[in-house]
Amino acid sequence: MTVLPDAVTIRQLPDTLINQIAAGEVIERPASVVKELVENAIDAGARRIDIDLEDGGVRLIRVRDDGGGIAPEDLTLAVQRHATSKIASLDDLESVATLGFRGEALPSIASVSRFSIASRRDDDDHGTALPVEGGRVGELTPKQQSTGTTVEVRDLFFNVPARRKFLRAERTELGHIEEWLRQLALARPDVELRISHNGKPLRRYKGDNGGGDSDALFPGERLSETLGKEFLGHALQIDHAAPLSTDSGSTLRLRGWIAQPAYSRASADQQYLYVNGRAVRDRSVAHAVKQAYADVLFHGRQPAYVLFLDVDPRRVDVNVHPAKHEVRFRDSRPIHDFVYRTLHAALAETRAGIAAGGADSAMPVTSADVPQYAATGAAMPGMQTAGIPQWNRPMPQTGLGLRVDDARAAYTALYAPTSSHPQPAVRPLPEAVEGEVPPLGYAIAQLHGIYILSETVDGLIVVDMHAAHERIGYEKLKTAHDNVGLRMQPLLVPQTIAVSEREAETAEREAELLDTLGFEITRSGLQSLILRGVPALLAEGDTEALLRDVIADLVEHGESRRVAAARDELLATMACHGAVRANRRLSIPEMNALLREMEATERSGQCNHGRPTWAHFTLGEIDRWFLRGR
Repeated sequence: MTVLPDAVTIRQLPDTLINQIAAGEVIERPASVVKELVENAIDAGARRIDIDLEDGGVRLIRVRDDGGGIAPEDLTLAVQRHATSKIASLDDLESVATLGFRGEALPSIASVSRFSIASRRDDDDHGTALPVEGGRVGELTPKQQSTGTTVEVRDLFFNVPARRKFLRAERTELGHIEEWLRQLALARPDVELRISHNGKPLRRYKGDNGGGDSDALFPGERLSETLGKEFLGHALQIDHAAPLSTDSGSTLRLRGWIAQPAYSRASADQQYLYVNGRAVRDRSVAHAVKQAYADVLFHGRQPAYVLFLDVDPRRVDVNVHPAKHEVRFRDSRPIHDFVYRTLHAALAETRAGIAAGGADSAMPVTSADVPQYAATGAAMPGMQTAGIPQWNRPMPQTGLGLRVDDARAAYTALYAPTSSHPQPAVRPLPEAVEGEVPPLGYAIAQLHGIYILSETVDGLIVVDMHAAHERIGYEKLKTAHDNVGLRMQPLLVPQTIAVSEREAETAEREAELLDTLGFEITRSGLQSLILRGVPALLAEGDTEALLRDVIADLVEHGESRRVAAARDELLATMACHGAVRANRRLSIPEMNALLREMEATERSGQCNHGRPTWAHFTLGEIDRWFLRGR
């Protein structure tokens, strides 16, 4: 045990030690150095950046750019703490538009390496260089230098051995650098990046000379070279804007790409979020994305996405993390809701057949395509069932039948009798053109009583009939439920539930919201609640545990879909029991009726458990199976 002396002397720390402490917050590994230097280059207007590495960046990191350069008299100041050209007032800090702004990166890096910086502006006669050895600043000297800035960082952590021993193997450190550069390449397709390692070219991201237009979504080439052609082939383009609130005067915009549910990952390795162009991690937005995919992904799988969220800079704090990895939203709850509803609406359009016939699966989903309920929270419309083209008519109730009525009877019994139920809103389907083949084609056969085979314009569609039928029934049950709403079932004996003080405050504040979810709650003490009513549909389950989870979500995210998720799980089970089973022989008209229902049903590209419901094989693929044309 350390014993402190009776009198403790307070000292002013030397600048070098201060910078090394700051380096501990900002500089974790070579990738952190690359991040800070490349961000500075972009802030200086660079359109081409060369990154040369040795030994995974431990021995050497050299970043050269063609930006505006630094004046000779400013070089010495550039390696001092809290010296920056990017902010000058509190107003600037509250609406930061640059990637860097703290004024800590260069002095922190220079304090733990053999550092040098050389720069030249376009109208300078020559460049100027400044060396810094472990925090000790050298003398300015003339140097041959093209317009722009070159920073060299050698022997990282040479003077802090305790930090250096925690660095990983060369391949690992290089992998962290490559991942960060991939992240940057996704956000800035206008900037050319050339990376070499140990004297050999490693990767080149060609710039598109787009001028950094924040409104322009980058071309598929950059998406393909960063995340692969398979991601591009399954990508849905998102671009949707909506008011933040009726009185804020601010607008939210979400743009980028989300992968269709068929393209999912075992890990979260292809999840990229940018807020006002800055790559960040945010638990609230990540939660919103996860919730949007909850109804369409196979258990345990992760969605893939590249999303750009544009928010009024005055309503987001970027100064909450030393390395600028996180942000804090002033309006976290409406932003969570906006992201969820926008993606939920886009994923609803992943209908079977949408990418068949050679169509480009990376079709954009714009503000015009995303219904307004994505921002307002209004109920999602149902699908049309009458007055539609012959090949879009619903399945007959005889023969195949949906058997939805059986499941719906069990569902309706849980609600108070009403004289009539509201009818779902009509969503018109496109008119068929004479002689046109519908997206999923026409059925030609049934295979082993499990799959439907359908001929299309350019190939073959194979449908898992049980999985498809299950999704159709599930969506109809959800639409019926959305139009009726939750009914609360009073408890014969109210329950007292012990919670934390924060949870009790949240439950009291959100009592009206909890009521819409089917819970009747009153606060009975500092750390206690009385539960008097629960959602009738879920009354047989563990409603106390469900309530605790809902309150926990409200505390952390300001929003919860636990009740909806529990409801959907029950309805999915009902739909599964109501779906046509394997080995059920169907007639050709019955098979065609199922195909037409799939085309009209939201999320019909996957079943309730996230499995695909259909597959498309082009004639070209089939020809290759048999080596035709060779």
